[in-house]
Amino acid sequence: MRTLMGLDSRFLYTGLVVLVSIGRLAELRIAARNRARLLARGGVEAAPEHYRWMVLLHAAFLLACPLEVWLLHRPFLPVLAAAMLAVQVLAVALRWWVIRTLGERWTTRIVVLPGTPPIVAGPYRWIRHPNYLAVCLEIASLPLIHSAWWAAAVFSVLNAAVLRVRIRAEERALASASSYGEVFASTPRLMPGAR
Repeated sequence: MRTLMGLDSRFLYTGLVVLVSIGRLAELRIAARNRARLLARGGVEAAPEHYRWMVLLHAAFLLACPLEVWLLHRPFLPVLAAAMLAVQVLAVALRWWVIRTLGERWTTRIVVLPGTPPIVAGPYRWIRHPNYLAVCLEIASLPLIHSAWWAAAVFSVLNAAVLRVRIRAEERALASASSYGEVFASTPRLMPGAR
């Protein structure tokens, strides 16, 4: 057991995961509000069948991180923790940049407004799916803040599998509702094979 500021590092880590979970709940509220507004304006939801798997993956991930630390007695390694906390902060900043850039068009589901041009501002100038990059960074870094190697590895692989389906569905929906394919033709993909 390692202490940090006189406290068991496992308690501090569990508290961090709780804070991240609260952040996710806040994002879900924003997403639900935006989804309702988009649908009211004529938005079309695409490929909802994989959404439950995304929710399940993220919920299981947030439970697995502290469970691995507590049950498998994962050590707190200050250098690794500092580096991964920095990555976590960058991931959260990127996600909120995405939310701010997309505004009312940001949701956790795939909802498109037919005829509306794609957004090419903010992080979308450099990559097609910056929100998913943030998720990948978060899933890799949050467990490693307290050496939860298995959670980082297993959920990174599972997340990649879900994102492969998600990105394909999202790009199909965007291409059918706007000039997405033309606008983003030269913008790098997060997962090159996810066409």
